[in-house]
Amino acid sequence: MKQLNLFCMMCLIAAVALACSGKKQEAHEHDTAADEWKEMDDFHMLMADAFHPYKDSANLAPAKEKAEALAAGAEQWKNAPLPEKVNNDEVKAALAQLSTDATSFAVTAKSGDDKATGESLNKLHDEFHHIQEMWYGGHGHDHQH
Repeated sequence: MKQLNLFCMMCLIAAVALACSGKKQEAHEHDTAADEWKEMDDFHMLMADAFHPYKDSANLAPAKEKAEALAAGAEQWKNAPLPEKVNNDEVKAALAQLSTDATSFAVTAKSGDDKATGESLNKLHDEFHHIQEMWYGGHGHDHQH
């Protein structure tokens, strides 16, 4: 009888633990979905590939090669549905400005004027980070350059 009671008690503990962990997983999945913005992440990858060689060693070649992709990525991001927490006029205006400036950057990148290209890339990078800060609420994301 003691063994049966012990077995029942262990089953009950296991069932409670399993039930609790399932809810925690569901809550985590919901939080993760609310913390994702695919278009921002996609643009971030392009920006990193273009900007860091310039920042680290004044190498504009990757930025020039990715200029059209940055313009297309900014346009795609601007036209994509916004996550609820950033679905507001300020973010929409910032994305529109980013798209406009990314198109200008693509033109400048073809001009052969490295000084203007670098300045345009820096501006585009700063605009991207402004949008990223709106997404993260000014905290919770530390991006060092």
